[in-house]
Amino acid sequence: MKNKKHTSHKNEQKLQDIGRKILRFMNQKTSKIYNYKQIAEGIDYKNPRQRELVIQALHRLQATQKIKETEKGKYIVNVNIEGTLTGIIDFNQSGNAYVKVDGMPDDIFIHQKNVKDALQGDKVLLVTYNFKGKKVEGSVVEVLERAKDTFVGIFQQIAEKDFGFVVFDKKTMNTDMFISKNHFNGAEDGDKVIAKMREWRSGSKNPEGEIVTVLGIPGDHETEIHSILAEYGLPYNFEPEVEHDADKIDRSINAEEVAKRLDMRDICTFTIDPKDAKDFDDALSIQKLENGLWQIGVHIADVSHYVKPGTILDDEAYKRATSVYLVDRVVPMLPEVLSNDVCSLRPNEDKFTFSAVFELDEDAKIHKQWFGRTVIHSDRRFAYEEAQERIETGEGDLVEEILQLDKLAKIMRAERIRNGAITFDRSEVRFNLDENNKPIGVYFKVSKDSNHLIEEFMLLANKKVSEFISLNKRNEPTGNTFIYRIHDDPDPAKLTALRDFVGTFGYKMDLANTQKVAESLNKLLSDVKGKGEENMIETLAMRSMSKAVYSTDPIGHYGLGFEYYSHFTSPIRRYPDLIAHRLLQHYLDGGKSPNKDVVEEQAKHCSAMERLASEAERESIKFMQVKFMEDHVGEVFSGVISGVSDYGFWVEIPENGAEGMIKLRDLVDDSYSLDSKNYAIIGSRTGNTYQLGDEVKIKVVKANLIAKQLDFKIIND
Repeated sequence: MKNKKHTSHKNEQKLQDIGRKILRFMNQKTSKIYNYKQIAEGIDYKNPRQRELVIQALHRLQATQKIKETEKGKYIVNVNIEGTLTGIIDFNQSGNAYVKVDGMPDDIFIHQKNVKDALQGDKVLLVTYNFKGKKVEGSVVEVLERAKDTFVGIFQQIAEKDFGFVVFDKKTMNTDMFISKNHFNGAEDGDKVIAKMREWRSGSKNPEGEIVTVLGIPGDHETEIHSILAEYGLPYNFEPEVEHDADKIDRSINAEEVAKRLDMRDICTFTIDPKDAKDFDDALSIQKLENGLWQIGVHIADVSHYVKPGTILDDEAYKRATSVYLVDRVVPMLPEVLSNDVCSLRPNEDKFTFSAVFELDEDAKIHKQWFGRTVIHSDRRFAYEEAQERIETGEGDLVEEILQLDKLAKIMRAERIRNGAITFDRSEVRFNLDENNKPIGVYFKVSKDSNHLIEEFMLLANKKVSEFISLNKRNEPTGNTFIYRIHDDPDPAKLTALRDFVGTFGYKMDLANTQKVAESLNKLLSDVKGKGEENMIETLAMRSMSKAVYSTDPIGHYGLGFEYYSHFTSPIRRYPDLIAHRLLQHYLDGGKSPNKDVVEEQAKHCSAMERLASEAERESIKFMQVKFMEDHVGEVFSGVISGVSDYGFWVEIPENGAEGMIKLRDLVDDSYSLDSKNYAIIGSRTGNTYQLGDEVKIKVVKANLIAKQLDFKIIND
């Protein structure tokens, strides 16, 4: 017995010694990942018995957290190594991924064999290394934070077995989810479902989960729309208690509340909105004053009067943070009783509003401004088309008022552009739907004077509210906490790449300073109008821009050319506007600057939700485009190459905006590869080139509703 203890102690000693040798060897390159054979080789432990001891020592080192297992059988030293980074992982359709790390110019490539158990959007710890002299690559060491635990996929029951799998789009999850029979919860083979991950055991290929919702049959319209919302974690209805909270709201325009407000009900007021809009956030009032100035009121629905902090309604609005505009429906931030009724500035009804009122001269110079709570009465509701008709023909009711506002708006717009604003005026794709939500036609929404009129006065209110809070009477920063809409300067490297690329089309850009960049971009956008390369160059120009986000840090808005800018004009559909209303009232009441950290956290949440909503909106457009193109499979179209990658290129059909994929493997006349610098796909033997912006003839070969994907084939005349 004694002898055994002595042996065991001796063995323990031996394993500790081996452990020290292993650490000494691995510490020579702390960012390198080793398998046990390399480690055994490295410490000269080569026979089977010695290798067994190496494996035991590795397990002990792992148990004491001196090393980490990056994937089964591969190890790395567990220290704060240079090269250990934290970021958010983003998968592509091939199953490979990129990790975006704050402060690093380029995303880090992760091969699919090195993603470990990371899923789309997870926060991961990774190590980086230079692989065969190429760009920096990385390996996931561990998942620090899951982005979500519910996923949308298709359930496949294994015949005559008491289990099944949920199969996902590669971009969502890189592996299938195992579902045991007691977690089917009514799902049948082939159903589209929402599955919740229960656990993912170390060393196991598949996570285990349960089915929480059966969405329906893949490809069915309602199933797919609900799938898009579920995929992005967006709700498609309100809980009964939220609806109940909204129904209880006092909607009376009572004299006591009116007495606290500026009464502007007698002034000519109207709304201009899309013809199918129901939530009217904003109205304009106009009157000529005795001093010869124009008094223009920008009146915004006073949502903060009805939605109070700490209520169920406010919690739900914050959680959603934005309304989501899918092709066939709106998923509102606020229940319908508020968004389309109580708060909506409908014609011929008294409404409570929060207003920015300006006195302007004929040159659109501001002589006086006022911010505060008001009560208004809209006299008329215009669709954009009706307002446009008055601008173009000079006829119709309220024509003088609309023409005067249009004149002032045009002056403000011209000045804004002179001061460095970029004029992205992209047409947006829209669908004509039949009663079954089937797309029967496609059209493009183009901004006209009536749209610009509303846009300019909304920009004016947003900018002036922001300046009012951020600057004192001597034009010095107050440091007051506020929620800003910020847009950082473009990335110089992306601008240089854009300049070089558009140069091949004969367009010039001057990147000498901010002003020249803005002028060049505007000239470029104007010069490409109506050309074959218009959409592609506009897309590239937009990609060279940063993304606008919400923040408490007023770094300015590059795209608009404003130093201070906030969102104030759409509180029915955007939570940041509601935050801005509350803060403005707080300062009007003489309140001290509140805690910046609290507002910053809200700003980050609103930015994240806005991003999800816009991704869901894009997905719904893609779904409708594929649905529309189902009837055109086999037809030939002219298209423009709109994107290139190492596995294929995309072609957009200009007449309907549909985009499809040409896979490189389907180009059988040559072996093609990507020339990323020139946005081109080039044949190695023939030199045949497909470049971004090129016109090509394509045939629609497949419309996959479930994957929301169109496959095209090149047609050579």
